Amino acid sequence: MSTTDTRPVTPTSAEVPDGGIRHHSKRGPAGRALTWTQVRAALPAALRKLDPRLLSGSPVMFVVEVGAALTTVLAVIQPDVFAWWITVWLWATVLFATLAESVAESRGRAQASTLRATQQQTTARKVAAAQDTLDTGTRLDLLPTVEVASSSLQVRDVVVVEAGETIPGDGDVIEGVASVDESAITGESAPVIRESGGDRSAVTGGTVVLSDRIVVRITAPAGSTFVDRMIALVEGSERQKTPNEVALNILLTSLTIVFLLAVATLQPFAVYSGSRQSLLVLVALLVCLIPTTIGALLSAIGIAGMDRLVQRNVLAMSGRAVEAAGDIDVLLLDKTGTITYGNRRATEVLPVGSIGPRDLAAAARLASLADETPEGRSIVDLVDATYASSGGEPDELPAGAELVPFTAQTRMSGVDLPAGDGGRGVRRIRKGAGSAVQRWVHSTGAHVLPAEEAELAAHVDAVSRLGGTPLVVAEQVGEAPARILGVVRLKDVVKTGMRERFDQLRAMGIRSVMVTGDNVVTARAIAAEAGVDDVLAEATPEDKLALIRREQEGGRLVAMAGDGTNDAPALAQSDVGVAMNTGTSAAKEAGNMVDLDSDPTKLIEIVEIGKQLLITRGALTTFSVANDVAKYFAILPAMFVGLFPQLGVLNVMRLSSPESAILSAVIFNALVILALIPLSLRGVRYRPASASSLLQRNLLIYGVGGLVAPFVGIKLIDLLVSLLPGL
Repeated sequence: MSTTDTRPVTPTSAEVPDGGIRHHSKRGPAGRALTWTQVRAALPAALRKLDPRLLSGSPVMFVVEVGAALTTVLAVIQPDVFAWWITVWLWATVLFATLAESVAESRGRAQASTLRATQQQTTARKVAAAQDTLDTGTRLDLLPTVEVASSSLQVRDVVVVEAGETIPGDGDVIEGVASVDESAITGESAPVIRESGGDRSAVTGGTVVLSDRIVVRITAPAGSTFVDRMIALVEGSERQKTPNEVALNILLTSLTIVFLLAVATLQPFAVYSGSRQSLLVLVALLVCLIPTTIGALLSAIGIAGMDRLVQRNVLAMSGRAVEAAGDIDVLLLDKTGTITYGNRRATEVLPVGSIGPRDLAAAARLASLADETPEGRSIVDLVDATYASSGGEPDELPAGAELVPFTAQTRMSGVDLPAGDGGRGVRRIRKGAGSAVQRWVHSTGAHVLPAEEAELAAHVDAVSRLGGTPLVVAEQVGEAPARILGVVRLKDVVKTGMRERFDQLRAMGIRSVMVTGDNVVTARAIAAEAGVDDVLAEATPEDKLALIRREQEGGRLVAMAGDGTNDAPALAQSDVGVAMNTGTSAAKEAGNMVDLDSDPTKLIEIVEIGKQLLITRGALTTFSVANDVAKYFAILPAMFVGLFPQLGVLNVMRLSSPESAILSAVIFNALVILALIPLSLRGVRYRPASASSLLQRNLLIYGVGGLVAPFVGIKLIDLLVSLLPGL
């Protein structure tokens, strides 16, 4: 299909007619956070992770493994039932920690297996012409092609893909429009439209063209495509510890060193008190006192947070981005395609002064021929449909005409027509945002008549108050001052359910800002209908970037969603930049997250997942520190009650014997890790609330729970352990 095709773009899979908010597919396991099948599949990897070289990355668990190895030696030298039970449960503690990480990673491997199925060696039809001859205006799909292997494609190679063929590599559509099946990547069965000249130009290797023909310029070499990066990310091979995770690791390491020194000083007292297997008991004490619970689950929590995003078809390029999402203060959202349905449509022309509707429509059409945006194409569609039905013929471009394409900086498009028979000079027509066109008109020395200015203002105000977007059309003939011809109405429709979404954001303490190129009146009308907190109107890429920097200078974290090349600078500057999979390659490279469903409203879910990650880490850290208190009451009396009978009053749990008390504490310490693996994978449930409310809830449930649970758990285990022979 040629580039002059102006059929309206159909909604993407993210724009479904079920109320505006799509239902996201879950690519990962849902429901139960941990199954026996997952445990069995992850067990071999967990055993491999017992390698000290691998475990050294977690200082807490490395100390536990060293302790387990030491007790193994002691049990061999002095065989004893008590020593062997302690040794077994210390090794179990280490194994449960590696199992937690392995189960989390196994989900990523399952995702990777699905993605690898999309990678296949295909034959690509590469345009044979030299690269420097491909920008001459010739229809690229008519040039000779040669068949090559998809693995041999290089950046900037140009390929032709027809209906039924697999797109051989990542790239941008530079000619044509086609329906593409992306279900292998997104999990969605509904096809999407990919076309040249807009923000839906990016295509992914492994997807299939269903109709028509497109010409694609390759943007990534084989081996570093989007799917390759997805596989590396979901497998965890590129996962790096986040700043908060590193800081918590340092804290846990410091606590471990402190307890190690403290326990070492108890050795003389233990020997003097005649404690049975004194060194073995001290190892057990150390393992129970250091923060083993959070040390064992910390890595799994981070991996699971990224996995929850993958289940919602969002790929985070780093754990830092997921973490930052939980601390977001300001959320920037584009109006079109996010708050409103994509692709505003031209619905009406409103002439000014003595200009007739037909003349205005013809001028608007000519000025829109160079506008490859869906809005520009809709103007051509409107004029063609209107005059075709009334028997008229739309104006065609004469020879020598020069098109002026639309850019985000000028916010105008147009055409320069050669002098006609009258010889009055070049006729320049411009169409675009009202302020931009009026500046152009004034730059020609024109002074708009008060009556025409009032009529123009009335049209703009009427369109804006109804939530539409007014585009102004003007022309200049020769060196005469330009004149305004009228207004084209573009209609926007706010997605249903958006107000409720923004109410959720406010409950989280997040301020929403709608970013649009529309004038202030139009922007505020849409914002009021959608429930947005603030507006940035008539925004250029530089304005977006400046706004983000101002917010960041004020100490706030900013998130933004975008899909166009003009969004790339702002996406790169944002703390959380979510690029749409339907967008351009530049946008996907600039963002630190990619939404495969191309649903910008999913930013709200991303923020919730980020907050859930932070809350889960905080909750389990609180629980881990709190449950150490009960272990003091279990082990210290058991160690020194022979030397200091007065310590018997600390045996509040009335444990059966010193040996059963120590062993019960070690067993509980191991089992609590296993019990918390499902919670670390699923995450603590998040409800929109203030930070103080969340902290209070966290302390009440996991702080108090961490104090009470060990007393109950150790006592119950002691009742069973006391029945073991030899203790």
